[in-house]
Amino acid sequence: MSRPDDLTILAGRLGPAAVPDAPLGSRTTYRVGGTAALGVEVDDEAALVEVARALSGLDVPVLVVGNGSNLLVADAGFAGLLVTLGSSFESLEMVADEVRAGGALALPTLARRTAAAGLTGLEWAVGVPGTVGGAVRMNAGGHGSDTVATLVAYRVVDLATARVEDHPAGDLGAAYRHTGVAPTDVVVSATHRLEPGDPVAGRAAIDEIVRWRRANQPGGANAGSVFTNPPDDSAGRLIDACGLKGLRIGTAEVSPKHANFIQADRGGSADDVRRVMDSVRRVVAAETGVELTTEVRMVGFEDWVEGVGHRDGTGGAAS
Repeated sequence: MSRPDDLTILAGRLGPAAVPDAPLGSRTTYRVGGTAALGVEVDDEAALVEVARALSGLDVPVLVVGNGSNLLVADAGFAGLLVTLGSSFESLEMVADEVRAGGALALPTLARRTAAAGLTGLEWAVGVPGTVGGAVRMNAGGHGSDTVATLVAYRVVDLATARVEDHPAGDLGAAYRHTGVAPTDVVVSATHRLEPGDPVAGRAAIDEIVRWRRANQPGGANAGSVFTNPPDDSAGRLIDACGLKGLRIGTAEVSPKHANFIQADRGGSADDVRRVMDSVRRVVAAETGVELTTEVRMVGFEDWVEGVGHRDGTGGAAS
């Protein structure tokens, strides 16, 4: 948690660009949760470097948010700095079989534009409501592929050192829904190498993915799949087998349509979503012996420890 004096110093260094009590939970696909103590939107890499310099010597946690499709923000909010990337980071350049996408570009846009250009390999991204930068950070994927399958390079601004660095894809250390991107690194662009394809076939593949998702996954306020699949099994199957579809606590419930989705009511509570997650983990662990880990990043929950769960030891594991 930030020291109040450090937040005040940071606000002074950032000047008019710093927004107090910046909307945060409302920026996520859950649409629930509190605000950030400070928020700033950056228009280019130079502005992001200036934010890094402003943070120098201060004990202020930083959260970089794109579409917020993999976040749950506590009702109490986030006692740090929220950084968002402006529209200049939504660029897309295509030269032959290589595409360079800005970190704030929406994945469905990337999928549709590359397919329309006769390039194949990113059709899966149409079903992921995140951004290019977020996809690199967590090796997002779906429908038999993932980010690292076509990634050749990525570019970051390190908020700890104020350096801009280019990396080959091999530096990611990518695994299933995980990479070695440092917490202080902001992914500002990614370069993918794709295969030549037929625009008509690409559009058909995208339409089929959209149809499948609408038929099999719920809409509304959620963050997609909550738990990662354990080896050789499905988190949704385990949750369903434990009879947890429709489990409701307050303003949140396990989706009756897909057991690995947790829905939040309009105007609901992020803490209720958290309680449903905890209950699901406890029941699945007790009945199957499998400790589910989350894909969702938990923000502002003081008793949450990455990889452990609660500090009091209950609730199972969290990724």
